[in-house]
Amino acid sequence: MAIFKGAGVAIVTPMNEDRSINFEKLGELIEDQIAGKTDSIIICGTTGESSTMSHEEHIETIRYCVEKVAGRVPVIAGTGSNSTSEAIYLSKEAERVGSDGLLVVTPYYNKATQNGLYEHFRVIAEAVSIPIILYNVPGRTGCNMLPATTARLFNDIDNIVGMKEASGNVGQAAELMHLTEGKIDLYSGNDDIVVPLLSLGGSGVISVVSNIAPTFMHDMVASYLAGDVAKATKLQLDCIPLCGALFCEVNPIPVKAGLNLQGFQAGPPRLPLTEMEPQNQERLKAVMADMGLL
Repeated sequence: MAIFKGAGVAIVTPMNEDRSINFEKLGELIEDQIAGKTDSIIICGTTGESSTMSHEEHIETIRYCVEKVAGRVPVIAGTGSNSTSEAIYLSKEAERVGSDGLLVVTPYYNKATQNGLYEHFRVIAEAVSIPIILYNVPGRTGCNMLPATTARLFNDIDNIVGMKEASGNVGQAAELMHLTEGKIDLYSGNDDIVVPLLSLGGSGVISVVSNIAPTFMHDMVASYLAGDVAKATKLQLDCIPLCGALFCEVNPIPVKAGLNLQGFQAGPPRLPLTEMEPQNQERLKAVMADMGLL
């Protein structure tokens, strides 16, 4: 059974002006997401700027989220690293503080072989008992996990249950579903191709857009899963301009700007990321206004 079906939010980590974590605002965002029908909270992922966090901050942010959510929706903790031992440590700590599942990205920078990827995920999975969603995002990691490797992990290891596929390659996702006989929980990691991946038997999306439009993204997936493909397709196409504006600079720069435009005080991103360029912020503001998100 999937950890969740629907639209889970890859939630931002709000920062104070000194770029320390603003837990009060994180709590407000979590409440807004749950009120907006988000199906899962994914904490400390790429959008959550986990790569700039100390271990202590990372674990405290996961713990805070678990306690704030209080079982209302599943909490999935990002615990990936380019170091296998670090990923094991973070994964064990996330399990200890009560996460329902883990999102573990392929090890970045190292450019591991496919056998290296298999061993990396195997030992992480063996160190915990909660379910794991693998995360393939070669545009950020420089490493593409091939469908055969993912299928091998899924078939060999019981608590590896899903894949967040963010390669943008629908054909690769189709091959993975073929190799796993449609049994793996497939989540789109790209907000602009949610419906295409649902058509392959996907379970939903781990979404950046959900930060500023949680009900919209929930309804897109819920409509498809309920059999209303026409409505889901319309919502997907309506979302394309917003996807373009939210990814005209590297994530999470634009989505934090979008939340700030909505008055949520998400704060600035941490260096080396900087505030959104003014002309791009005007583009985002215009698209959000057109969609009634301001």
